[in-house]
Amino acid sequence: MPRKPKRPCSFPGCPELTDGRYCDMHQRQVDAYYNKYERDPQTRKRYGRRWKRIRDRYISEHPLCEECQKYGRLTPAEEVHHIIPLSKGGTNADSNLMSLCKQCHSSITAREGERWARR
Repeated sequence: MPRKPKRPCSFPGCPELTDGRYCDMHQRQVDAYYNKYERDPQTRKRYGRRWKRIRDRYISEHPLCEECQKYGRLTPAEEVHHIIPLSKGGTNADSNLMSLCKQCHSSITAREGERWARR
C-alpha cells in the first residue's frame, strides 16, 4: 500500500520532510515546551519515571488494545489508560489500567471530556 507523501516540518523555517507534524528534533522541542509551560504541574508529577515503568510493564503484559478486542479486532496497544483518572482518586493498580490503541484512547478521553475540557 502506498504511503502518504512526506510534508515539511511545521516549525517555522524548518525545511525537513516528515511523516508527522514536526521533524524529530522539533517534536522534542515542542514536547519540552508543552511539559514545562503548558502542562499542569500536578500532572507532570503524576506522570514521571515511575509511571513510565508501570506503563511499560503493563503494555508488555497486555500488548493488544482491550477496547478493540471487545469487537473482535486485534490492534497493537500504544497507550495505557486509567479507567478512573488519577485526578479523581484513581490509582496505578492493574485493575484501574487498560491498554488501548491511539484511536480508542483518544475517543475515550474525548468522550470523558478530561483533556479538552474548557477551563
